[in-house]
Amino acid sequence: MDLKTRLQKELKEAMRARDERRKQTLRMLLSAIKLAEVEKGAPLSEGEILNVVRREVKSRKETLEIARESGRDDIVQEVQEEIAILEAFLPPALRPEELDAIIEEAIQKVGATSIKDMGRVMKEVMARVQGRAEGGEVSRRVKERLTALG
Repeated sequence: MDLKTRLQKELKEAMRARDERRKQTLRMLLSAIKLAEVEKGAPLSEGEILNVVRREVKSRKETLEIARESGRDDIVQEVQEEIAILEAFLPPALRPEELDAIIEEAIQKVGATSIKDMGRVMKEVMARVQGRAEGGEVSRRVKERLTALG
């Protein structure tokens, strides 16, 4: 079953269970997917749908940070629940050692010798992790590794 169909099925189940938070979150996600399809003018691929899910998670994490800074504990709880619902549809994150192994392979593949090769290494690594690691974390680890090379 493709992800969009799974999301629609989960929405129906949330409606039957009268789970308002889940229903609201899934409706918002399906709306974001529909908007992206309208903008593209065609149905989204699985990878593009995952990117929409990631974007929504990132947005919620930013909201969570602002709510914490503002002392809005009521909003913090709601947003944490939404993040948990959305993250259930993402592939599992890479463990640090798996990410390091992918970075090493990419360095070898592109023949990187210094920090000047960071762009080529990042392109290779990001293609392989496909959203299972955050870009900022990947960038930091690649930079550390390339700096150590010289």
